[in-house]
Amino acid sequence: QVQLVESGGGLVQTGGSLRVSCVVSGRPISSYAMGWFRQAPGKEREFVAAVSWSGDIPSYAEFVKGRFTISRDNAKNAVFLQMNSLKPEDTAAYYCAAGHGASTFVDEYLYWGQGTQVTVSS
Repeated sequence: QVQLVESGGGLVQTGGSLRVSCVVSGRPISSYAMGWFRQAPGKEREFVAAVSWSGDIPSYAEFVKGRFTISRDNAKNAVFLQMNSLKPEDTAAYYCAAGHGASTFVDEYLYWGQGTQVTVSS
């Protein structure tokens, strides 16, 4: 059983930073590409960032390029999302996911965490 547990969300002011983490248990994450998605109330879940199993090929949604950084530590079985210059429109529940490819599509991921809430105040 593969489980993903996110943490690190919270309330931050516009322009602030947060780092959310996702720890995986059940299988080594070196087997998977890892992704971050987010979902705001009343909206569909959307792609934020992804990284290949080796960690050397990150990809980002246009709206976070230059502000967010995805990284992974296979030894710790964890993936991280450093979020800088946060904006109110970044407010959402952030989910990590594991899959066989660093895809931008929700349906291509096999396992999901329960999410961590990020709220950016104006």
